[in-house]
Amino acid sequence: MESLKIDISQVLEFLLYEDIARYQEEIDAHYKALHNRTGKGNQFLGWMNLPSQTSPDLLREIETTASRLREMAEIFVVVGIGGSYMGAKAVIEALSHHFSSMLSKERRQGPLILFAGQNICADYHADLMDILQDKSYAVAVISKSGTTTEPAIAFRLLKQHLEQRYGKAQARQRIVAITDPSSGALRKMAQQEGYQTFDIPPDVGGRFSVLTPVGLLPIAVAGFDIGRLMAGAKEMEELSYRSTQIQDNPISMYAAVRNALYKRGKCIEILVTYHPRLQYLVEWWKQLFGESEGKDFKAIFPVGVSFTTDLHSLGQLIQEGERNLFETVISVAHTRSALPVPLDEEDLDKLNYLAGKDMQTVNKMAEKGTLLAHVAGGVPNLVIQIPTINEYSLGQLFYFFEKACAISGYILGVNPFDQPGVEAYKNNMFALLGKPGYEKLAAQLQARLQA
Repeated sequence: MESLKIDISQVLEFLLYEDIARYQEEIDAHYKALHNRTGKGNQFLGWMNLPSQTSPDLLREIETTASRLREMAEIFVVVGIGGSYMGAKAVIEALSHHFSSMLSKERRQGPLILFAGQNICADYHADLMDILQDKSYAVAVISKSGTTTEPAIAFRLLKQHLEQRYGKAQARQRIVAITDPSSGALRKMAQQEGYQTFDIPPDVGGRFSVLTPVGLLPIAVAGFDIGRLMAGAKEMEELSYRSTQIQDNPISMYAAVRNALYKRGKCIEILVTYHPRLQYLVEWWKQLFGESEGKDFKAIFPVGVSFTTDLHSLGQLIQEGERNLFETVISVAHTRSALPVPLDEEDLDKLNYLAGKDMQTVNKMAEKGTLLAHVAGGVPNLVIQIPTINEYSLGQLFYFFEKACAISGYILGVNPFDQPGVEAYKNNMFALLGKPGYEKLAAQLQARLQA
């Protein structure tokens, strides 16, 4: 099976290999801290061995539940925010037909997967309820605590709608709760109502949870092979334990190169894809690195673009703007489809020189031409190549980025597994909404707003 590869040849114009290699001793120490669970945030390292230690029984239970939900539902609504939905959405979008919402359930091989609770927009959720009004549907509600504002509000709406439409007894069969094994509001509700549940391991944080039931159940309901996803991740897990050497381990290489570039003033990383299917993988990556590294007033700022589309909006800035950025390109060797450019006798658009060439060839030349132009313009480019977009390669990518993020965060000197800054907006929101216990803060905020 062909594996993920990393190419740094278009970085070496900006860095000496010695600049990268000097991180080896530090990387060795950080791998040791991770594997021995002695580093910062060591209580949240359960993600590291999920590919090898997730039991076949759990995967079978998830697949059995997914089969039951596929039978009863035209639409499956996933309620969650941040890591509680982003990984699942990344995989489902990557593997689905681009226009899956227009296909029948049979052609999709499962229900249409929709998402709720990832925002608190009234119009979004009103439109969702409108769509669900005459469709059979089921719900997965995903939250460790059950009290996170955005998904908790969305689940209130959906729970009420399900109970009014189907009655309480049947509604219970259409709800699956993915939550903390023993505590929290959602666990208590699930026990009281009799919902089927899956556990979120307590030692796995949200942005690292795609290979737990958080991601696996929605992916399985969508009809995709979670066993192959886990197998791809397992290959990358095994590689990361076999060697920490930069020249042998793409995880080590990626962590070293991005930090060497950061030391040279490259403080913005742009993750590039040339395939719309990978748009939400980029979004997942942005959360992973942004929430993990953005602390203590330092971080490499993660940005995502979809080329060639964004070459017509951000291409000018990347080519000739401030030289404080670098690009990491996810390069896909093979597409599923072959689609040749047709010959046109009149050739008014002057494209007959492309006639007979496959669109993937055109896209690949756009990728190579853009890379060379940006490097010539002073933008280092790393390339991460996968053979094709399927469950196995996505599993590799997830584990690759998760382990690299942990090592890179340690190199930066931060705890990659907490997110203390996220609480600031929540506290202000609670105070402004009148939550009990926030009266003093509410008064302070109102004074600031009126100043």
